[in-house]
Amino acid sequence: MLVKRNFLRLKRKHMGGLFILLLISIICVAFSITGNDDFDFARREILLRRIGHEILLQSGDSVSRVLPVKKIAKNEYQISFENEFTFQPESLVNTTQRLLAKDPLASDYVVNVLNCANASVVYGYAISKNKKDDIVTCKGRRQPIACYMINIKFKPTGIITAKNGYLLGSLAVLAFVGFIFLRPVKSRKDLPGSQHTGIFTLGSMSFDAETRKLMINGTTIDLTRTETRVLRIFALSPNEAIERSRLQKEIWEDEGVIVGRSLDMFISKLRKKLEFDPNIKLVVIRGKGYKLEISA
Repeated sequence: MLVKRNFLRLKRKHMGGLFILLLISIICVAFSITGNDDFDFARREILLRRIGHEILLQSGDSVSRVLPVKKIAKNEYQISFENEFTFQPESLVNTTQRLLAKDPLASDYVVNVLNCANASVVYGYAISKNKKDDIVTCKGRRQPIACYMINIKFKPTGIITAKNGYLLGSLAVLAFVGFIFLRPVKSRKDLPGSQHTGIFTLGSMSFDAETRKLMINGTTIDLTRTETRVLRIFALSPNEAIERSRLQKEIWEDEGVIVGRSLDMFISKLRKKLEFDPNIKLVVIRGKGYKLEISA
């Protein structure tokens, strides 16, 4: 019996640690996805350089360089060029759509072509995963030769949203599992007299709250469940006054009904079972409650 109780206590003690370890593991797995983020973003930059390369070829320039792609803000990149060039809006739209279709994170984006001299927008359009939301105008107007920069801003979806969804979903599942497993343990713990706290020594008597027994000089006295709960409250605070309202609350409130006469009845029954030791008395404290007096 003792080995079984120790095992159960050990199991409950480490259950919380197990859930914490599981939570940490889930968070680490979720944020380890950032390694994949770096790879996909590096791949995106190559696609952006490819866009710049094809735009130059379409303008008849196969010699000048596409400058390194800059990340100017979160989810926003800038393609710049070594020399001036001209572009056809329709070709620019078709090129970006064709190449960015290879980027799984680029379903929605906005493209703005800026004049290098004053950063004014000379042409812009928006592409959406839902084609009916595309905004593309002025396709037929060829732009003059000038210094241009192309800014492309992506909608923050894809792997970042997936990672957050994975993390939140995992936490929700973990919380549900923890609620299922830990709630019964907590409920049992909160009920007075339902958790074994050892054997109490009351004068020459021993009181085992788990087996609901009083023992004196080899004699065993059985207690009812309610008698055990009442006596346990007194045993935890010997020689101290216990308010009547507290006893009623802790013993009967969980059952939804408090009956004043019931407490008096159980106090009377306990007095008779404690008579085997004259040094133990349950006395009335007028206007307050009861006290378990244990003489030396």
